[in-house]
Amino acid sequence: MPSSAPSKSPQTFHRNTQQRRQIRDVFERNDRPLAADEVLQLAQQKMAGLGIATVYRTIKALTGEGWLVSVEVPGEPPRYEIRGKVHHHHFHCLKCRRMFELEGCLEQLGKMIPPSFRVVDHVVLIYGLCSSCARAGKTRSVRGKRKAPKS
Repeated sequence: MPSSAPSKSPQTFHRNTQQRRQIRDVFERNDRPLAADEVLQLAQQKMAGLGIATVYRTIKALTGEGWLVSVEVPGEPPRYEIRGKVHHHHFHCLKCRRMFELEGCLEQLGKMIPPSFRVVDHVVLIYGLCSSCARAGKTRSVRGKRKAPKS
């Protein structure tokens, strides 16, 4: 006898578990790109038993579904943010390693491009100290701490 329940492909069906909801909530509450270890730390505040493997699997699934996008920083593990945001850039703190979103775009960027060039896309990543690290007096010895891109 045929089943009346709709069949779901294993590649498109993901259970809406408590862990998955918690991980999505972490991204929604923290409106900035997050690395997997940051997601784990933030999610464990409400769900102590959550493990890193579950975080990685969930991030992979949410990226595959198009809910998350990867934000690459040369020499760093990828961060992820919710897809569909307006055009923006990122600030990477050299001390605490967190990333922050910067609204808008550099208006003078177009003036730097030779007229015969055709720009398709661009990425701007600014390095420095976030307000917390700068306020805490952590300004010494951060110069040159930016990791070189992997070849």
